[in-house]
Amino acid sequence: MAGLFGTDGVRGVANGDLDAPLAFALGRAGAHVLAARAGRRPRVLIGRDTRRSGDLLEAALTAGALSIGADVYQLGVTTTPAVAYLVRALDVEAGAMISASHNPFEYNGIKFFDHTGGKLPDGVEEEIERHVAGAAGLPSPTGDGLGRIRNAAAETERYIDYVAGLASDLGDLGGLGGLTAVVDCANGGASLIAPDVLRRAGMRVEVLHASPDGLNINDQCGSLHPESLQAEVVRTGAAAGFAFDGDADRLIAVDERGRIVDGDAILGIAGLHLLQRGELPGHAVVATVMSNLGLELALRAAGAQLLRTRVGDRYVLEEMERGGFVLGGEQSGHVIFRRHHTTGDGVLTAVQLARIMAAGGRSLAELADQVPRLPQVLRNVRVADARGAAESEAVARAVAAAEASLAGRGRVLVRSSGTEPLVRVMVEGEDAERTLTLAEELCAVVSSVAGGVAAG
Repeated sequence: MAGLFGTDGVRGVANGDLDAPLAFALGRAGAHVLAARAGRRPRVLIGRDTRRSGDLLEAALTAGALSIGADVYQLGVTTTPAVAYLVRALDVEAGAMISASHNPFEYNGIKFFDHTGGKLPDGVEEEIERHVAGAAGLPSPTGDGLGRIRNAAAETERYIDYVAGLASDLGDLGGLGGLTAVVDCANGGASLIAPDVLRRAGMRVEVLHASPDGLNINDQCGSLHPESLQAEVVRTGAAAGFAFDGDADRLIAVDERGRIVDGDAILGIAGLHLLQRGELPGHAVVATVMSNLGLELALRAAGAQLLRTRVGDRYVLEEMERGGFVLGGEQSGHVIFRRHHTTGDGVLTAVQLARIMAAGGRSLAELADQVPRLPQVLRNVRVADARGAAESEAVARAVAAAEASLAGRGRVLVRSSGTEPLVRVMVEGEDAERTLTLAEELCAVVSSVAGGVAAG
């Protein structure tokens, strides 16, 4: 049972390693731990994305929470950021989102939020794991001690109003009425939310991939597959394109030339904008070890700094809260505007990007050009024991040799994925050909150690 939680909740193949009994146990343990301090019947808010398996896991997770006496407020299909926001807005003790984010439809996951709308610290996840494993007893009330289900689907409207309202309160930033955007909803939770938010914010919107059928979530669309979005932005002459993942907690943008604007570029654009306005506490942006060195150089040239954490937006948020910082995120598109939310929010990030474009009358391409990108190669190697391979002596020696060859003019990172059986290899340097060669050599070492297969 050790290691049940990964980088972002519990994930697995739905009805396989993530089955109904496990979801039921997580519902019991999660509701109990997160509501332990409540002096009333605990309440748990549950949302899900558009995967077919969401029905199964929602029923099991709900039953688990009900069985310890918690009332469950079911949002139905929504986004992860909506759940996080509504936990606070509705003042409930806990929240849970059923989603495997960017993963294929056959996967699913369960992630929890505490009463603040924040993701759980490692210690709290470990406590939930102990209860799931049966290390401690949990209450099993009978009669009127059982929880009840409440239909809370209409509450998502509160979240939509909130995010759209960020654009209506622009002050001296001007309006968004002149901006057009193409939106790729990944056939996920954003399908019912993102177009509505952006239209209410005053933008003209064309929508792609917003017809979920339970199986097509993230299928050749969304933040991992923005090719159709890129083509449509260029074809229509839109000012920008916005691509979400399955649960809409991340955003990959596309500029008017059809170029990708990833999380690093978004952090640079927003960081430089806030710095110029005197609204960047500590002159610092928080990112992870995966962020491109170009972001760090762009901030440094403007008089700001990049602070790095381990991979996972919850670690970014922890550092932001510790230091009082307001902007942080990941290259993958999780961006946290802490003045506005407690978690990465792709829809909110799209609104913020549009605000910045409107503020200076600058195109997204012009803004993105402020943030150079050093050659960076990312590779995945599929293995049975990702952690064992990543932490092996042979891989450590290969990493040290690669770093020595870069002579301080690049970075190397080899780590196990927190959500999939993969070893992730990242090499960054000034010379693109040399960077690619080093990455391929490292992948070969990982494969030889663990019998892995390069996954691209």
